[in-house]
Amino acid sequence: VSGKASALPAINAAWGVSACAHGSGLSQANGGSSCGSAPLTEPLLSGRRSVHVLDFDTITECLCRLKQTVDELDLSSVAVLTSRQGKEILLLYQKQLFTEVYSFEYYTSEDQLTCQRCSLAHTDSPGDRVNKEVTTFLQQLPALKGDVTTLTSTLIPDCFGHGFSTRAGGVCSIPTLSSLNLFSSSKRRDGRAVVEENRRRLAVHAGFHPQPLHMVKVNHASDVWVMGKAEPDSYDAIVTNQAGVVLAAPGADCMPILFADPVLKVIGAAHAGWKGTLMGVAMATVGAMVREFGCQVSDIIVAVGPSVGACCFTLGRERAPDFACIHPDCVLDPHSARPHVNIRLANRILLQKGGILPEHIHDDTVADRPCVTPCTSCHPEAFFSHVRDGLNFGTQVGFLWIK
Repeated sequence: VSGKASALPAINAAWGVSACAHGSGLSQANGGSSCGSAPLTEPLLSGRRSVHVLDFDTITECLCRLKQTVDELDLSSVAVLTSRQGKEILLLYQKQLFTEVYSFEYYTSEDQLTCQRCSLAHTDSPGDRVNKEVTTFLQQLPALKGDVTTLTSTLIPDCFGHGFSTRAGGVCSIPTLSSLNLFSSSKRRDGRAVVEENRRRLAVHAGFHPQPLHMVKVNHASDVWVMGKAEPDSYDAIVTNQAGVVLAAPGADCMPILFADPVLKVIGAAHAGWKGTLMGVAMATVGAMVREFGCQVSDIIVAVGPSVGACCFTLGRERAPDFACIHPDCVLDPHSARPHVNIRLANRILLQKGGILPEHIHDDTVADRPCVTPCTSCHPEAFFSHVRDGLNFGTQVGFLWIK
């Protein structure tokens, strides 16, 4: 790009980037330049003590490296100097690689582009070109924290595919989201494209296609979506009898719970935090399987995934009595300022009261099967945890499908 320095406004953003819309050569620091854009960026770079030039083959890699540095410095404000055409293209990259955590301010030059690469003809649309470039770049990145690994319950028969993800094998480098974060949020720093690549890698490992993955739209309550009916805006459980459709429930201390009826081939997936537990989301899922598909409660198998244990989870004293009413053993120290609460035990008791056979529940109380319910907070090397990591936490999932 080219531009006139005198036309530039004062820029107060924490980071500034001048970008060529169709090539490499982004510059990184408190300012930037590319494609012979010195007149445009001179005021921005003037007086800067450190300028790092990002010169890679694609804009995707340049922006990913920029984002990595911004994240390491815990910054979120970005100023972009470009042409009008460049802004249109960069907005497409921004949608893929960044979230609403980041604030972008665009300053455009009225001058004509001088970079020859910017004038090259393209037969495909800008959106398709950006999507292809981003996808290709992310797919070739090495896995972080080891290979993708999952936990599986020996209680769920082989007519179903299922598992519980861990944090290994993904492409995110942000410490609390590294590396296989599987949920993108406007409040977190992992962009949509990174999460989609992580989901693809999980699907390849587990043996399903990532496109039919239906993730619970959490609202911390007990609403259940029966697939095939109108989909609500939010819900904490899904049930279906459709083969090949992958259901997934997120968790990062909250429990991903999988339900399977091997007799009628019906499945369910639920997200159960402390609020959902008290509202009965687990038995609401069982109830939907019985009501909509004719399942017998005694046939339903339940596997509870990685979640926060009573060792690490506390609630205010005003909420602890709600769990003590389910069973006194659900509250370890009821007289402390913040009692330790066992939300896993509460769900087991509620399921058993609802007719699920005790031997049909695989959770942390089961000693004769490989563990699928470790404490997420106690194992930072393997799992994400909101309790441990704070607001910018990652998410693992429990997933299940009928083969």
